[in-house]
Amino acid sequence: MEPTRHHPVIDALFEQWREPLGDAFLPYRNHVYRVFHMAVRLGGVRGEDMEKTALAAAFHDIGIWLAGTFDYLQPSVSHLEAYLQQTGRVGWRTEIEAMILQHHKVTPWQGPARHLVEPFRRADWLDVCLFALPTRLPRAWLAELRAVFPRLGFHALLIRLGLHWGLRYPLRPLPMMRW
Repeated sequence: MEPTRHHPVIDALFEQWREPLGDAFLPYRNHVYRVFHMAVRLGGVRGEDMEKTALAAAFHDIGIWLAGTFDYLQPSVSHLEAYLQQTGRVGWRTEIEAMILQHHKVTPWQGPARHLVEPFRRADWLDVCLFALPTRLPRAWLAELRAVFPRLGFHALLIRLGLHWGLRYPLRPLPMMRW
């Protein structure tokens, strides 16, 4: 199953964010699509939950650019909440917020909306770790996903942002991490 190259909600949001993302537009967009596809496949996500996963993927790191901070989880959630309010989807808030707030959790999520949060968390970790973590996703499919959505320096960008943040805030080098 080839990964779909476009999702209407993700694409519409990225068009709105093109200017603030600047040079990070394609690297972040591709990261979002890789995480989206892996989370959908890991969780067997369908229907309305696929839309929730698309929104979580689009918004999960966006606070880095829209709020200008590496302490970006709450700013990302704030942008999500405004979007949900504008689109009449406030009822989705709790699940998508949990997906965003827990996506850097080191240990498995045992709380509410686990059926969405845990595949999303694993998908983001898998992408951030360059697909090096153990996974039940076929390696050939991951290679295809990466071919369709190449990294384009996304991980180097995260390292630069993290180093810059760590120099300014040495006592909080990775504020997004959860245990």
